[in-house]
Amino acid sequence: MASSRVHNLYRRRSDREGSVPRGSAGRQSTPARREPSPPVPPPAGHALHELMVLSNALLDTRDEGEILRLAMDHIAAAGPYSAEAGFLRVDGDLVPGPRGGQIHAAVDRRVRELAGQDGPVTVPGWPWGRALGLRGLEGLHGYLVVTSRSRPTEAERSLLATLVRHTAAALSVAFTDRRHREDALELHGLREERTALQRQLISVVAELGYQRAVHALMADVAASGGGEEAITRALHELTGLPALVEDRFGRLRSWTGPRRPDPYPEPDPVRQNEMLHAVAREVGPVRIKDRLITLVRPHGEMLGVLALVDARGEADEHTVLALEHAAASLALELAHLRNLAEVELRLHRELVDDLLAGTDEASAYARSEAVGHDLHRSHYIVVVQWSNRTADDSFAHTVGRAASAVGMRSLLTPRSDHVVLVADDRPHARALYEALARETGTRSGTIGVSAPCDSLDDIPHHYEEAQRALEVRRHSRERYGTTFFDELGLYRILGPGNGYRELETFVHEWLGQLIDYDSRHHAAMVETLSRYFDCGGNYDETAESLAIHRSTLRYRLQRIRDISGNDLANVEDRLNLQVATRVWTIVLGGPG
Repeated sequence: MASSRVHNLYRRRSDREGSVPRGSAGRQSTPARREPSPPVPPPAGHALHELMVLSNALLDTRDEGEILRLAMDHIAAAGPYSAEAGFLRVDGDLVPGPRGGQIHAAVDRRVRELAGQDGPVTVPGWPWGRALGLRGLEGLHGYLVVTSRSRPTEAERSLLATLVRHTAAALSVAFTDRRHREDALELHGLREERTALQRQLISVVAELGYQRAVHALMADVAASGGGEEAITRALHELTGLPALVEDRFGRLRSWTGPRRPDPYPEPDPVRQNEMLHAVAREVGPVRIKDRLITLVRPHGEMLGVLALVDARGEADEHTVLALEHAAASLALELAHLRNLAEVELRLHRELVDDLLAGTDEASAYARSEAVGHDLHRSHYIVVVQWSNRTADDSFAHTVGRAASAVGMRSLLTPRSDHVVLVADDRPHARALYEALARETGTRSGTIGVSAPCDSLDDIPHHYEEAQRALEVRRHSRERYGTTFFDELGLYRILGPGNGYRELETFVHEWLGQLIDYDSRHHAAMVETLSRYFDCGGNYDETAESLAIHRSTLRYRLQRIRDISGNDLANVEDRLNLQVATRVWTIVLGGPG
């Protein structure tokens, strides 16, 4: 360092000045206290050499405070001087230098009075003092306040003036270097600002381009007819996050991306409504737990939910933009599907209403083909009633979705308190009920299914069967679930509104195979079964009433079991068979 090099120059001189003169050691065992003597000036040649070394050290330094400190610390290189104070000009004001120490108020005031000129300074305890301006081409850089115990000689004044000039020159170099650095920093800052503005402009242009690209992509997806899956697939490709669509009840409609839950969580109706209200209160997508959610509600009608799964919180403004554009496209898609469904429902309703009331077959076949349904097959009438849902168009849509989900091809219409389906196949015992329980979020529903219908003219009658099955279920111990009319047994002919046809159908179901057997073989299986029940199941009385042997009766009862497939030991089969034989004998007139 520059300071250490200068200090090394003075080491030999300091050792020489601190040595005791020859012959004085014996006379002074305890030296007396005395005032400090002024520095001994070095020989002229040696002083110039030291000033040259100091000058090089000053010019090598780029810190103005360090330059002033070096000059003050090594002022003795110019003669018997002491540095009383140093000042640097900072932003137009004189500031004490970094050497520290308390500056006498009179010295500070005097330096400021000189206003950039050199001049004498009075310092208590020093007979000679002077404030020397450190000036360069740029103007005043500061002051050096120097004192001495004696009036300096001309040679000492010259050396001091040289030191001041070299210090001022070093300050000029440092000042110029600092100005260059400040200019470079300012220029760098301006360049950084220009670069930032350029980047901002590029970002704005890119943002506009991205917006146009997202809008164009979503418009193309909507126009392609790919439906919800195409929209979630495009959103997943844009964001890299799993995208999903739920209906308003929280049922999954579409998912694109990894980590799809299987099975999908069953929605809680209360929490679902709370979530919908929370999102509806905000403007734009809302983060709820690990999902970024937006509502799909064209014209204020809630049609569903579009969401991104963002467990790591990676979503940025581009993600939000893509989600909003996807929601707009999905709104158009769902509104279109809703309109189609309403048109289809209206056509279905008109056709089913006519079928339930009775209509011309040719017209019914033509209209069913127009809506893509084949009425030439056997059909089942299905009646659906849910305790917490009004049988309106919304519930009819729900029933239609559930039926489609379990593979049922059907026509449907809402009635006063239930929805009616005309299905082309026998529904599964639990599939439709479970699907509707998931769709509605509650299991408090009842389904009645008619016997198979092979003729359009029989649809009104089978509609009554489905209603009968539903009513029996509603008044049973297990109120909720699915009941088939052809499994009601005795309940089919109990209750109001039943006539001869129901009795005939009931008898045919339980005794039809035996009646056909008797007709083909001129046998008396039905008569034997009827007498058996009339005799309370007593073999001897039954055989006697029929005038046959006991073994013959046993043979006939076994044949009855084989032909009908019913077990006389089963309580329910026995009851239905006994009622059927009574109806056959009393109401239908028995044989023939």
